[in-house]
Amino acid sequence: MKQPKLRDSRNLITELYPINKVPRDVINKLGADIVYMMYTGRRDLTGNDWGDIFAKAVEGTHLSRPIGIVDVAKDKTAWSMKTVKSTNPFNSQSVRLISGRCSPDYSYGIEDPHDDIQKTGEAVLSIWNSRVDIALCHYPRVRVSVLIRNDELTSFTLYEEYLEHFNISDFEWRENTHCNLEGINKHTGIKQFVWQPHGSQFTILSHVPDDALKFKVRKPELLPQDKALESIGFDTSWIEIL
Repeated sequence: MKQPKLRDSRNLITELYPINKVPRDVINKLGADIVYMMYTGRRDLTGNDWGDIFAKAVEGTHLSRPIGIVDVAKDKTAWSMKTVKSTNPFNSQSVRLISGRCSPDYSYGIEDPHDDIQKTGEAVLSIWNSRVDIALCHYPRVRVSVLIRNDELTSFTLYEEYLEHFNISDFEWRENTHCNLEGINKHTGIKQFVWQPHGSQFTILSHVPDDALKFKVRKPELLPQDKALESIGFDTSWIEIL
């Protein structure tokens, strides 16, 4: 008897919008929150800020504790939020995404990460893949949302890509001049990972796609302190000396 073909259940998931096609109304909300941050005196945007304003824009939830590496969720769509700084976001071709700490000494009992570099690198990727597993157990598809920002918070490049496992056997690990380990794709020769033994920080090098969304916002004048205090009805009765 002929067996029916199994379908990938991920293809049946209705996502909030197509991958890397962020709707204009979402961009408008993101821009409004960024302008408001600058108006109230903020000079930069953190990863936590990015999670907050994106969750608000899509009417999702910014998780207080990430699930694996999921930071924001809305129905069946989930995101791992990343933001990086660049002097010129519009011309950025690749970015370094700090992707948490992977400690092979704790997880795999590797006491000296330099003793067997290939074994250490494979252990680091195994730890990363296990976090991907946790995320995909809760959400069939997870996106990585990357916001590249300039120092002035006026120019931005935004793109998304699906979170996937890395094939451990595809990478050769080498030690660089700073004693960090680099994961090189055996098929392309391109460096894709950096792992720092001191602190166990894992960084993924991500290519910025050609269809990444680029947008600018106008920088507002800062809200003067006296106007801000007046707007909330502040007076000296708010100050109590104990």
